Amino acid sequence: MKKVILMALLLVPMSIFAQKFGHFDSSAIIQLMPEYTTAQTEIQQLQAQYENDLKRMQDELKKKSEEYDREKANLLDNVRQRRETELQDLYNRIQQSYQDNQKSLQETSQQKMQAISDKMLGVIKQIGTEGGYVYIMDVSAGIPYISTTLSTDVTADIKQKLGLK
Repeated sequence: MKKVILMALLLVPMSIFAQKFGHFDSSAIIQLMPEYTTAQTEIQQLQAQYENDLKRMQDELKKKSEEYDREKANLLDNVRQRRETELQDLYNRIQQSYQDNQKSLQETSQQKMQAISDKMLGVIKQIGTEGGYVYIMDVSAGIPYISTTLSTDVTADIKQKLGLK
């Protein structure tokens, strides 16, 4: 019985060392992907469009506010209140547009990055299966320590399968 237990204790550590582990740097890969460059360009264009729209609305508010300030002394009370309400409504629309634009930019960015991540994940799974890896970890995800002697860097393999240099 002692021999069986002793043998089991000796074989468990050996089986742990027989397992393969890999690591990669997703930030180095993603920045090389043409999809990432395209996504960044599209997001920047969308952001510029939103900024232009907000600037136009702010210019309109400024113009109407200046016009109101010049004329308010000569306006009847009901006209003055209506104009003040119009200015407040325009200000509120600007605030709502800003919030909507920020939300839209965030959602667009998440969608585009998810598609890029999904593509890379598919390649990582393929490399893991083909190479017999137990784990493949992303070093850019904040993992405090990875032994480079016990873990294989598969970043180059991922780049190759994605057609990157």
